[in-house]
Amino acid sequence: MRRALLDARSTLDSRAERDAALAARLAEELSRRAPRCVGFYWPIQDEFDARDVIAAWLAATSPDQSRLAALPVVTAPATPLVFHRWTPDTPMMEGRYRIPVPRDTEVLVPDLLLVPCVGFTRDGLRLGYGGGFYDRTLYAMKPAPQTLGIAYDLLEVQDLSAEAHDLALDAIVTESATYARPPGNPR
Repeated sequence: MRRALLDARSTLDSRAERDAALAARLAEELSRRAPRCVGFYWPIQDEFDARDVIAAWLAATSPDQSRLAALPVVTAPATPLVFHRWTPDTPMMEGRYRIPVPRDTEVLVPDLLLVPCVGFTRDGLRLGYGGGFYDRTLYAMKPAPQTLGIAYDLLEVQDLSAEAHDLALDAIVTESATYARPPGNPR
């Protein structure tokens, strides 16, 4: 299933229009949820690129409200992610798995995480790349951050077999909808 969804995402048509719609929906969610610090991801394998949305959100900071953004850093296999401060001007370097990470910035603790989805269900379950980094990270973060899965409509699946360690996300944001986890459906 993972391979088929990755293939479908890599050949997604009308990508510019889908990205613009997803960017607008994500910007609305950031405004509505009003986080102080957003943890997001550097886009790989045709994921939605949230950097422009995050940069605009950072730029809209008012004098009485500070906003921060952070990117995940893999410090070792099978460990939780650590988030380092990011701005559009942050110097980057190659991290593990060849994913760019901020160079020499402070560690932050996000109160909202944008989580990339290879696949998703409307009740907040996600299929990732199989490394378990986000599940380990969410279990380790206290207090738990708000979580928004980021995906394209095309990646919706009817059922994902959840394992005991899988945590449902608070909502999934796509180019056409935001699917909030149903009340009473805990992480």
